[in-house]
Amino acid sequence: MLENFQLLAENPVGLLNLIIDGIMIGAVFALIAYGMALVWGVMNIINLTQGEYVIFGGFVAFYTAGEWTLTIDAIGVSLTWPGVHALWALIVAPAVLYAVGWGVYRLVIFRIVDRDMFTSILATFGISILLQQFMNSVFTADDVIARHGMGTWSAWRTDMGELAIERVRIVALAFALVVGGFLAFYLKNTRDGQAIRAVAQNARAARLMGIDADRVYARTYALNAALCGAAGVLVSMTLTIHAFTGLIYTVRAFMIVIIAGLGNVTGVIVAGLGLGAGEKVAEFLIGTSYQVAFVTGLLLVVLLYRSVRLAMRRRYLA
Repeated sequence: MLENFQLLAENPVGLLNLIIDGIMIGAVFALIAYGMALVWGVMNIINLTQGEYVIFGGFVAFYTAGEWTLTIDAIGVSLTWPGVHALWALIVAPAVLYAVGWGVYRLVIFRIVDRDMFTSILATFGISILLQQFMNSVFTADDVIARHGMGTWSAWRTDMGELAIERVRIVALAFALVVGGFLAFYLKNTRDGQAIRAVAQNARAARLMGIDADRVYARTYALNAALCGAAGVLVSMTLTIHAFTGLIYTVRAFMIVIIAGLGNVTGVIVAGLGLGAGEKVAEFLIGTSYQVAFVTGLLLVVLLYRSVRLAMRRRYLA
């Protein structure tokens, strides 16, 4: 590890490259955290299926971009898909995941909206396990990456030598910023967004004003799944995925929301970009095999800091 520190000290361009690359990846983390913050703030549910929705979206991108043939022997029909650029999945995956999120809400989530948070954690954890097994059985158990035309989408390089930026990660950053701006506009300036904010502030009062809280909850949860689906497309174009890699994305989203606070879209963006940059530098220093340990350890530090700060505030108010 000391040798890696020395390499970064002697090569500032390499450090800059890691930070820029991490910021690009952090934009995807922020996109995942948008949805978690929305569900948590509106429905008071910590959704542990975030990562599974991300991986589901990644598989949608993989099959959208890949060539495959579906044969139905019972009726003698064979369907062939030639494959398109994976970016088209940014339209397909959110639509598919919106429907999945809506269905999950109608089957399970509506039953736990008014329950305690521990119940929601258990329920969504169970859903995440079911989704893992579903993806493992229906899609593939192999590590996959969505094809996105490496000839056109290879890294942009500068005259500084080692500095390189992949175009697909620039798209990820731009997409996350656009979605964050759209989400802020949607919540503040549309009737549906105002209904969501009203239910988040006081669901009982919103019902008395004629707002269908159950419909708002369903739309909120489905919107969260759609955001995760879009993030999954971007993840599948830059990193390998398989059915059981969703948990780390759930942990990242949870940590970003804890740092940024509920309802703070700008904070989510900043925290996501910072986490991506820090994680990329840490990966270089301590190795890829310890990347998950770094994220988990950082989460523990953040939770401990929040706990101590909350205890000090209570003591001051007392």
